[in-house]
Amino acid sequence: MTTDEQHIRTLIERWAAAVRAGDLDGVVADHADDIVMHDVPENLHGIEAYRKAWPPFFDWLAQGVAFDIASLDVTAGADVAFACALLRCGPIADDPDARLRITFGLRKESGRWVVAHEHHSFPIGDQGAAEAEVRQVHERWYAGTAAKDLDGMMAAIAEDVVSYEQDAPLQHVGVDAVRQVCARGLAAAGDAPITLSNPDLTVLVREDLAVSWGLDLVRVGESGESWSRGTRVFERRGGRWMMVHQHLSVPYDPATGEAQTGLRP
Repeated sequence: MTTDEQHIRTLIERWAAAVRAGDLDGVVADHADDIVMHDVPENLHGIEAYRKAWPPFFDWLAQGVAFDIASLDVTAGADVAFACALLRCGPIADDPDARLRITFGLRKESGRWVVAHEHHSFPIGDQGAAEAEVRQVHERWYAGTAAKDLDGMMAAIAEDVVSYEQDAPLQHVGVDAVRQVCARGLAAAGDAPITLSNPDLTVLVREDLAVSWGLDLVRVGESGESWSRGTRVFERRGGRWMMVHQHLSVPYDPATGEAQTGLRP
């Protein structure tokens, strides 16, 4: 291994350690101002766009997600180089074999190696792991609801979410609006225990988009039980599945115009 190759290997290992630590300055260090990153959810140009992409990914890592280099190969010329790496990246308990693929393009500036390009991707065919991640998002919602943990319930809701709730208005735009709906629901339960589940949840994933649907079951206390229809759309942003749209409803009686809240499957 040449000296340049060792320097680049050390640079990438230092970068991965900064990602795990949530150290934004450390992640951005050793990157060119004109960096181009082909990220999992989008393409980014320039160091400021690169910097803004990382905080949501740090939040995902904080939920117990691995980010460890499994293999790293480096090839260096006089002033350009590339490296390819496989990283363990995903919820540890759900899929210990999940791998993120990264290619680095580097150039030497004033005698110093900097990253000018990164390309991140997951294998498209690995839909089973992606489906498990989306199902885990639902499980965290269920757990957050039972714990009446509003912050936990909001953790996977995108800032720009559009939600069609069962109550007015026609649409709730933004995470704060959805938070208010959830807060009202928890407050209405009072001291009674509350649970949310979807016994026959279906999840369909294609690349960085996913949709789930099924019948939501909410139980409050010993006797309160209600069923409704729920469809949710997710986008993988910064390696993390975020809900960007939700549609909840109950059927109505066309003869009376009243909601049929007492229906059971």
